[in-house]
Amino acid sequence: MTELHIRSARPDELGIVEGLLGEASAWLAARGIDQWQYPPHTERIRAAIQQGEVFLAFGGDRPAATLQVDASADPEFWTAEDRPEDALYVHRMAVSRAVAGARLGSSLLNWAADRAAGAGKPWLRLDAWKDNPGLHRYYESEGFTLVRVIDLPHRRSGALFQRSTRRTDQSRTSR
Repeated sequence: MTELHIRSARPDELGIVEGLLGEASAWLAARGIDQWQYPPHTERIRAAIQQGEVFLAFGGDRPAATLQVDASADPEFWTAEDRPEDALYVHRMAVSRAVAGARLGSSLLNWAADRAAGAGKPWLRLDAWKDNPGLHRYYESEGFTLVRVIDLPHRRSGALFQRSTRRTDQSRTSR
């Protein structure tokens, strides 16, 4: 893969963002995983794009991935004791299958951690599907620690992970 370039998604790129999310949804379904088996939350994504919180990653001139990074802690998951203001949060990260295996997800998480550190936040956090142990192992391999699992009957997500934004010996991707 050529050098990675990450930038804010533009309003006219909503279809690209939704396309990457849809591709990830189809890949999960083909593997028997029920995560993201619903239409994208178009209005939420549109609003996040307007706020500059949705990003596209490009390898060359082709969109290869998307993620949302913001300061919005889900109040059903992150409590006052967690100090939600001490983190940035990753949502809706999806990598095109065309670049699978190129460690693009790792680069995106490093980029998001650097972004959080630059904002003075000691933590990068996310919530993951509760019953996707492969995804949990992936986040743990990327330096995240499982904080706890919140089991709400109306939510499939709820495995809460966080990672320090302090630099380690782990390499960071260039912007």
